[in-house]
Amino acid sequence: MSIIVNKDTKVLVQGMTGRSGTFYSDAAMRYGSTYVAGVRPGKGGGRHLGLPLFDSVAEAKSETGANASLVVVPAHGAAAAILESIEAEVGVIVCITERVPVHDMVNVKAALNGSDSLLIGPNSQGVLVPGVCKIGVMSTADASHGCIGIASRSASLASEIVAQTTRAGLGQSTTVGIGGDPIHGIGFVECLKSFREDPATQGVILVGELGGDEEEQAAAYLSDSGYEKPVVSIIVGRHAPPERRMGHAGALSVFGTGSVGRKVELLCEAGSVAVQNPDEIAGALKAALAERQN
Repeated sequence: MSIIVNKDTKVLVQGMTGRSGTFYSDAAMRYGSTYVAGVRPGKGGGRHLGLPLFDSVAEAKSETGANASLVVVPAHGAAAAILESIEAEVGVIVCITERVPVHDMVNVKAALNGSDSLLIGPNSQGVLVPGVCKIGVMSTADASHGCIGIASRSASLASEIVAQTTRAGLGQSTTVGIGGDPIHGIGFVECLKSFREDPATQGVILVGELGGDEEEQAAAYLSDSGYEKPVVSIIVGRHAPPERRMGHAGALSVFGTGSVGRKVELLCEAGSVAVQNPDEIAGALKAALAERQN
């Protein structure tokens, strides 16, 4: 099994005909993911990459049975594209767009409340179930089907950890890039809950960063829930200067909040195994799994 996406996931792409939309849609389709339509206002009735184009998400969903959307729309229009998918009641929405205005995302978050949609991103590398479905920009080169759930704020580190878990013979059940922006869709807590309920996931890796409170929320959930599966975490940015944005909008520690040290402390108190270097993660998780089995 897996979380968020599976073999029955049918993807439509908002912005498919652009350069990025074309490249990432083609890569996912070549990987074996089921993509069924593109959405580009004014181009309805045409075809692209062998798939039908529609003027609206609602029409594409009605005609193809799509239940997921990949948003590859420039930042100034990304929120409107997400809102269109929410209004069409698309179940899973993945937005890879960077630099979506914060004010726009406030409106998106309000629209998500009480909706039937699950948003991943923006500024997300997407979601990947090895050999089954890819939505986003995640590399599949080192991915392999396995038992480890990965939730990450960092795209580059997610790729490294996917490679590590594959080399260690563990593989991945699902990898989720929650996005690096301060206001986004699902976070660590939602991923932890889903991984907990997924019988295919035996252990979880959290890849965090300085800034924000995703890791603090995860620690509180782990502490309160009595989480049964081993969790290994790495929080990057411990040498970053305070009050300076590192990499993207969410990686920022201001007035002592969102510091790496405090995040690590809380996660350790909640039962997570914390490591400082990426190359320690697979070994730490194998040890935690072995300890849990004894």
